[in-house]
This record gives sequence, C-alpha cells and structure tokens, in this order.
Amino acid sequence: MDLATIIGMLAMWGVMIGAILVGPSAIMFVNPPSLMIVVGGTLFVIMMKYDMKQFIGAFGTAGKTFTNKVPNPLELMEKLQELANISRKDGLLALEGAEIDYDFLKKGVQMMVDGHAPEMISSVLKKDMAMTVERHAVGVDIFKGYATYAPAMGMIGTLIGLVQMLANMSDPASIGPAMAVALLTTLYGAMIANMLCQPIAEKLSLRSNEEKIIKSMVIDGLQSIQAGHNPRVIQELLSTYISASKRPVDEE
Repeated sequence: MDLATIIGMLAMWGVMIGAILVGPSAIMFVNPPSLMIVVGGTLFVIMMKYDMKQFIGAFGTAGKTFTNKVPNPLELMEKLQELANISRKDGLLALEGAEIDYDFLKKGVQMMVDGHAPEMISSVLKKDMAMTVERHAVGVDIFKGYATYAPAMGMIGTLIGLVQMLANMSDPASIGPAMAVALLTTLYGAMIANMLCQPIAEKLSLRSNEEKIIKSMVIDGLQSIQAGHNPRVIQELLSTYISASKRPVDEE
C-alpha cells in the first residue's frame, strides 16, 4: 500500500470535514441538486469523450494510486544478477526453474528459455511496455478531465442558482435554496477537482513512469543475460536505473 497517498487523502478530507463540522450546521453543506449537477454532469461529460470500456477501466486504474506493485529496483537488479549467474553456469535452459515473482520478467525469461532471438524478445517486451504506458495515459487523461470539468460544472451550477434566485426575488423563501445551489456547486467542483481527481491523475502519471523505468531495466538486463555478459557488468549497467544513494556500497 502507498501510505503517502492514503495518509495524505485521509488527512486532507479530514481537515475539510472537520472545518465543516465545527460550524453551526454541517447539513447546510449537503445539497442534492448541487451534487447532481457537479458529480452527474462531470461523469456524463467524461463519458461522452471516451468509450465505455475506457470510462469504466479508469476506475480500476485509479487503484494504482493506493498500491505500488512495481518491484524494488535494487531487488530487481539482484534478481537479474542471480539469473545471470545461473545462465553463465548452467545455460539459459536452467532459468526455466527459477523462481520469479514479476510477471514481466517471467515472460522475458520464458522467451529466452524457448530459444527466441534477442531481437524478438526485445520487440515483444517493448511492445508490452508501450501498450501499458498507453493504457495508463488514458487513465491519467480521464482523471485530468474530471479535474477540468468538475469546476466547470460547478460554475454552470452557480449560474443556474443565480438565475433561479434572480427570477424569484419577489419570493424571499426561494432565495436561500437558490443561493445554496449557486455556492455549493462551486465548492463541490473545486473539492472534487483539487482534493481527488487532480492528485489521482498526477499519482497515476508517477506510477506509469515508475513502471516504464522498471520494465526498461528488465529489458536491458535480459538482453545482457542473453548476450552472456558478466554479472558484474550487468550490475554496473542496471545500477544506472537506481539513485546513487541507494546503490550497493561498492558501486559508489
């Protein structure tokens, strides 16, 4: 689990809800018409821009915000060195029984064991990486769209509320509800955009970059293993993917 995301989101919403609760009445911040305009309007606008599969899939992609399933680069480097040692000692076929948790790496190793050419393995893995990045990009774009359209829907709701208020100035009882719609739609739009959708979009973009780096690391490592490079050389190559402060001591 990504504690930074979870703690940040809970603390952020906790502060906002706490500020509301210490006021005279929290119920005044609940307005169904405003929610309908902002939440419903934003969802339907996004639905217009994408197909249903992309629209629904974005919610699953958002789960990456709260988890980090990408292997640790240092542990992955050690694993690739281990595979390199096995390969140099017993040949590529000996890798078939190796215990590998990362599916992308397992796929590449299996292709090597099956005897595919280095060019073919590189092409397949790079295509896999490119398609993954593309899927992530759609999810990022969708949540950026939410962050863009939620405030816009809030502004539309504000205008609706103002029109209703101005049209019924002769009826004092109608001014309050109309003004609530006008103000709360703007509030809802700002909160959804800046406290939910934009942070999710930016964290998904970060996750996508991390996964791209890890997969590039795997591709370079497998190419070196298949070429029969010394594990020490492979370590030096893969250490470039790791920040200097986290590299093995002997790499400094």
